[in-house]
Amino acid sequence: EGAELATGGSRRGIVVSTLAEARFFAAGGFDDILYAYPLPGARLEDCAALAQQLQAFQVLLDTPQALALLRQHPLPPGKRWLVWLKLDCGNGRAGVRPTDPGAMALARAIVEEAPEEVTLVGVYAHCG
Repeated sequence: EGAELATGGSRRGIVVSTLAEARFFAAGGFDDILYAYPLPGARLEDCAALAQQLQAFQVLLDTPQALALLRQHPLPPGKRWLVWLKLDCGNGRAGVRPTDPGAMALARAIVEEAPEEVTLVGVYAHCG
């Protein structure tokens, strides 16, 4: 109920930190969910299932290897992986440093190398 109130009843635009939360909210009718954890290769099948089920299931990328993994596992026609570039805002937990040349290279690779498979939605930073 709290999430429905927080979204003004739209059931869109929420952020979760676990796939269990994503499945819970998806079962409750939420169809625009950002999984705010860098793409875990071991959970790719779970992410793909949610991406196919929801209008917008979004994941975080912070390495070229994660991008390659998504490209090796494209979604069915009509669906693309929706990704955010995860930035490290100085706490060293996850993400790529914005001053690292690799950050811009990864953003370009997302946009230029796989436009039919992957869409760059934006950048994501969490100082928590």
